[in-house]
Amino acid sequence: MPETEKIRVYFLASGEIAIPLLDALMQSKRLELVGLASQFKEFKGTGPVRSVKSPLVRNCEKHGIDISRFASVNSEEFHEAFRKSGAELLIVASYGQILKPALLELPKFGCLNIHASLLPKYRGAAPIVAALLNGDKKTGVSFMRMEAGLDTGPIYSVAELEISPKDRAVELEDKLGKLAGERIDDVVEGIVRRGLQPVPQSEEGASYAGKVSKEEGFIDWNWDAYEIANKIRAYTPRPGVPVRMPLCNGTEKNVKLTLAEGKDIDEGTPGEILKVGRDGFLVSCGKGALLITKLTPEGKRDMDVSDYILGNPYPQEHGFIYSLR
Repeated sequence: MPETEKIRVYFLASGEIAIPLLDALMQSKRLELVGLASQFKEFKGTGPVRSVKSPLVRNCEKHGIDISRFASVNSEEFHEAFRKSGAELLIVASYGQILKPALLELPKFGCLNIHASLLPKYRGAAPIVAALLNGDKKTGVSFMRMEAGLDTGPIYSVAELEISPKDRAVELEDKLGKLAGERIDDVVEGIVRRGLQPVPQSEEGASYAGKVSKEEGFIDWNWDAYEIANKIRAYTPRPGVPVRMPLCNGTEKNVKLTLAEGKDIDEGTPGEILKVGRDGFLVSCGKGALLITKLTPEGKRDMDVSDYILGNPYPQEHGFIYSLR
């Protein structure tokens, strides 16, 4: 292939990590985005069947970007769409479906998966959540040749990223998407033009991070404060960490905790508010204390505690915050 000719790629993605990556692909001077698709899901509740749009679909609709949706990428419908696109390589990021051998064999240069961890650590659906839950200091993106196993394929390249103490899942996913976007041109060009060969993953240190359920947002004030802080970072924005905050008039307000930090303070009863100030709510835990600095009231935006307390009178002392299931 002539060096001046763009490499034709098809992008298959769903999650937020795909948004900055899509921007990079659309602006690339070396790659030509000839196809873009996401999942088509239906939710069947007690009412009418409704379609659930992925974060990537919502972003594309907001910016007027054409995107296809398929119930299954393993269908002949998608296979035909891929063939018609003329793509030479399929790029996949946070898609949520396992690609079967028939699809893996379609692209001339294979299928490239962008996984948000330093493989083999945290294979599976929730690597960003797992890194934050475990208090990891670094993570990254792995560019992997896809095979039949779940995130077990050989690795073309890895890019590392330091995790900030204030990174939540929402910020970390965006950072990893941008990091992948910075590297995608070089990786694809290496595969297609330079004969870049992937290196098999080691099974040493391999781990799995499965899907996160809504119930996992529950916290127990008897836990270690640093553990609770990690959970809040990992579960923001989803599934969230809901609690009931006390008000001076004896009522309570439902909020989601969205940022906090552990403190080496051992006093009070777990769940008890020890101190309230513009820097946050200091709450007693089983070990240490938790300083809550950001939260989201029901129907409101995410806000600093300093803004929240302006409109929500709170008990000065001895109030308790109750965790919600």
